[in-house]
Amino acid sequence: MTEGLEEDHRMSNKAASLVDQAKKWATNYGDFPNGAEGAALTASLRVRAAWDDNDADAVADMFAENGSLLLGDEQLNGRERIRAYLTDWFAGAYKGVRMVDRPIDVRLLTDEVALAVTEGGLVLPGENEPVPHHKSRSTWVFVRSDGDWTVMSLQSSPIGS
Repeated sequence: MTEGLEEDHRMSNKAASLVDQAKKWATNYGDFPNGAEGAALTASLRVRAAWDDNDADAVADMFAENGSLLLGDEQLNGRERIRAYLTDWFAGAYKGVRMVDRPIDVRLLTDEVALAVTEGGLVLPGENEPVPHHKSRSTWVFVRSDGDWTVMSLQSSPIGS
């Protein structure tokens, strides 16, 4: 009997943790929590979650096969190039780096293409926000294929400190 109660308690704690995580992530939609814009924005949020886990495979898989990522001075074209670069990046100097990204604007250009502008940056281990020289504004192009949004292009530009 005690074992059953302990299992119920563990399940309740896990459920509470999942609810807390969902509430936290819900705030990342900014002014775009619903509708088509919010649906498109899920692509950037999934990139962010994978980035926070330093999971190069999951980040790369969010890009279209021929997608592109401009990271610093590196123009990465194609999912496999993104994967290879981020694998090395996350294993090296950027191990443990997280992404902060808040939507400023999200627009549907067609039923299958959306554009988002976000602001945030990279958060180094031990920090809560991006340090001034890691702050950026990003432009995302999302495409919908088979009902799911992916990233066609992500370009980040530094913002003045």
